[in-house]
Amino acid sequence: MAMYSIIVPIYNEEQTLPELRHRLDQVAGSLDQQCEVIFVDDGSKDRSFALMKEFHREDARFKALRLSRNFGHQVAISAGLERAQGDAVILMDGDLQDPPELLPAMVARWKEGYQVVYTIKKSRRENPVKRFAFTSFYRILNAMSTIQIPLDAGNFSLLDREVVHAMRTMPERHRYISGLRAWVGYRQIGLEYDRGARFAGKPRMSFRRLVQLALDGILSFSNAPLRVAVYIGFTSAIMSFAGGLYVVYEKLFTDKAILGWTSTIVSITFLGGLILMTLGIIGEYVGRIYDEVKQRPLYLIGDAVGFESPEKTHR
Repeated sequence: MAMYSIIVPIYNEEQTLPELRHRLDQVAGSLDQQCEVIFVDDGSKDRSFALMKEFHREDARFKALRLSRNFGHQVAISAGLERAQGDAVILMDGDLQDPPELLPAMVARWKEGYQVVYTIKKSRRENPVKRFAFTSFYRILNAMSTIQIPLDAGNFSLLDREVVHAMRTMPERHRYISGLRAWVGYRQIGLEYDRGARFAGKPRMSFRRLVQLALDGILSFSNAPLRVAVYIGFTSAIMSFAGGLYVVYEKLFTDKAILGWTSTIVSITFLGGLILMTLGIIGEYVGRIYDEVKQRPLYLIGDAVGFESPEKTHR
């Protein structure tokens, strides 16, 4: 069994893969035990998987899974977790924003007895809008979540074998790995680092995917949106009741004319908007329940290189 497993989800990283392989090779050589690198090709449309196969032919430590289509970043990580054999499993992105050179420091913390070593971004080399969005998301999630999720801690982390076993038992479809990692508990510690820029190409994660990931994080670990819907409904009812009492008072005890058209339209549109928003929140939760009860496989494997049991093609 390999002492260390490094899982790297890949999507159209043909330009980055040679440099990533070079730096991982250097870091793996500096570690004190055997190491395996598992690339998970999440439905790339370029030559990424061809390069992965070439890496394996040159060095058996490099292995590759190709999913049958693009299932998403978090699912690709989960596919790697299913195949990892190491006593310590390291998760990192394939764009070199997560520096492989930090791995020895993470391993050192693991040897001190920590079962989860997560990384905290001190800085990010991204545009101001994206930095603001990420910073806001982490703080909103922390405030709303029922568990304590570390601020500014992404997927880049080291997991002990016991933690990996625990995370494998979690069958949900809408996955947020950082939240699952925090939920399992165990002994955890953070390690700060400066997140660099992409080595090559443009970001693969679209704004739509980022919003979806944020929703998965919030809705998977918090029922606060449902409570907000209740509070909004209760507040609206109180406001409507107070408005009704005021209208009755004006009618019975004053000579003021009651102008009804504007106030009626405003009230209807306001309450209609609140109702639609509340139904939307409930619909998000119901949709996730629907996805869970269908029990479709989380992913399908189209090809595997370097593994002894290729017959397992889904989870």
